[in-house]
Amino acid sequence: MKSNILVLGGAGFIGSHTFVALIEQGYSAAIVDDFSNAEISAIQGIEKIIKKKVKLYKGDSKDAAFMARVFKAEKKIDGVIHFAAHKYVSESVKDPLKYYDNNLNSLIVLLRLMNEYGGERAHGRAPLLVYSSSCTVYGQPDKLPVTEETPLKEAECPYGNTKKICEEIMRDTVHSGSPLKVIALRYFNPVGAHESGAIGELPRGVPENLVPFVTQTAAGWRKSLTVFGNDYDTPDGSCVRDYIHVMDLADAHIAALEYLRKQKAPYYDVFNAGVGHGNSVMELIKTFEDVNGLKLNYSIGPRREGDIIKIYADVRKINTKLGWKAKRSLKDALRDAWRWQKTLGKKAC
Repeated sequence: MKSNILVLGGAGFIGSHTFVALIEQGYSAAIVDDFSNAEISAIQGIEKIIKKKVKLYKGDSKDAAFMARVFKAEKKIDGVIHFAAHKYVSESVKDPLKYYDNNLNSLIVLLRLMNEYGGERAHGRAPLLVYSSSCTVYGQPDKLPVTEETPLKEAECPYGNTKKICEEIMRDTVHSGSPLKVIALRYFNPVGAHESGAIGELPRGVPENLVPFVTQTAAGWRKSLTVFGNDYDTPDGSCVRDYIHVMDLADAHIAALEYLRKQKAPYYDVFNAGVGHGNSVMELIKTFEDVNGLKLNYSIGPRREGDIIKIYADVRKINTKLGWKAKRSLKDALRDAWRWQKTLGKKAC
């Protein structure tokens, strides 16, 4: 059996897929989630795939007393993957305090507990942390693609700012001599679903991410999809993003854990996690229609506050150092996302 990994936010979109990848690759793992933006059905979907019960701790990851009980119950935690942040750009603009409270405090609580219960005093090895950061830390870059050395601009939204601050918190904690080994993965735009159709992206309420809104519109859950702006400086006027299949991103977390095991504590580094090229919103819509034989009802709306115009990753560092590279295409992702949507039925949400 490989290491025991605690997955914060493991019932969410990326967390659930990464949990499956951990189990399939021989890790022991447990989930912590408060289900504020996830459904218990995600746990049932995971269990359907891995064919065994999920070890689940239901609670708030920024609750220090609760998290201390989790660490005591697990006894030996070799590493943690942190997915417990709120993640929506427009919501963060409307309610910044919600984002600063959750995103910063959940990380601070975790780092304190990893220092207290982990490390060499506990079982002879420095604990590992893989943190889900975001390409939003780059703001609107002057030059593309962005590398890990691209200067971080002022964030375009509170969500992006929390990710930037959290990276600084982890960096400073490691540089203080704390016996931790940490990688921040700067995600670009995760899309798709597990190929089984048992788990996928199902946000509560109206989706803020593009692909679930696309699939819900195609399924009749939503009347129409709005494209936020068609007058940007891009080939077709819509925003450009680096869309990465969620299962490729899940594999990137495994690669990060394996890499961290070989490093000497204290250790901190950042890696872009993307496919290395961009697609526009309109390209994604047309690709979805083509691969699934559907027509979407969509309209053009005004620009949305906080949106970055275009961004995509330089992925040479993660390809070279971690030996990881995205394998799945945008077509694969949109085919898998639609397969997942069809398992949810036709009821309105």
